[in-house]
Amino acid sequence: MKFFTALFFLWTALVASAQIVHPKASPFQEVSQEVGLSEVRVRYSRPAVKGREIFGNLVPYGRIWRVGANESTKISLTHPMQIGDHQIPAGTYALYAFPEAAAWEIVFHKDTTLWGDGRDAYSPDDDLFRYPVVPESWPLIQENFLITFDQITHNSLQMLLIWDQTCIRIPMEVDTASLMEASITEALSKDPSAQSYYEAARYLQEEGRDYEQALKYIDKALEYGGDTYYFYRVRSLILEGLGLYPEAIEAARRSEFLAAKEGKDEFVRMNQDNIEKWTERIK
Repeated sequence: MKFFTALFFLWTALVASAQIVHPKASPFQEVSQEVGLSEVRVRYSRPAVKGREIFGNLVPYGRIWRVGANESTKISLTHPMQIGDHQIPAGTYALYAFPEAAAWEIVFHKDTTLWGDGRDAYSPDDDLFRYPVVPESWPLIQENFLITFDQITHNSLQMLLIWDQTCIRIPMEVDTASLMEASITEALSKDPSAQSYYEAARYLQEEGRDYEQALKYIDKALEYGGDTYYFYRVRSLILEGLGLYPEAIEAARRSEFLAAKEGKDEFVRMNQDNIEKWTERIK
């Protein structure tokens, strides 16, 4: 009996080893994008046009589509996000679509276990929500289905679904301000360094808000860290935001001088451009 059992396992192993792994017609891709302090990650497969009519034919109108090929497309969020009026908790969701000629519905679906679009197993009761969007014409033929991100700021981005000559844009927002406020408060409460104060100042400057507080932060960075071209660079931009152009020019000149000493030509040019611009404003 042991002999036949061993023979069976040997035969099974030989059969398994003889299986051929072939290239997929719709290769898998994983794409991730930072947005503020958060990240969006998408895992999907990329079918090709291959001369076919895509939307309304290969992908029928009025029927669920898996937004790609093979298994269902998955989207993961590290932090809660907002799409239109809909809040998405952090987590992983299946991404589906119901295409139509004039408008689509994008579906964020809580059941991630279904293969493909799930067909008869798919239940609308498991939809987190559906988001309506109008398709755009894409100027070039996108041969392989593409999911990518654009218009990225600290607080938002657009997720683009592009195939053939159709583009779907899905705007996504994240509350980076609250995350940053908590991060700044924590960092500055624990023996902060010059770099901590600099990062806090730079964030407020880039967001264009609370310049008075940003100035206090950058001055603390200079106090703790000494003369640094990028500290003075941010100080000049904060002073610009406050409308204090003579002081901004003075800070920019200091940044230019320190950058030149370190061979940072790009910062030299940026400071020179700003000095010229701000000088014109106070004439």
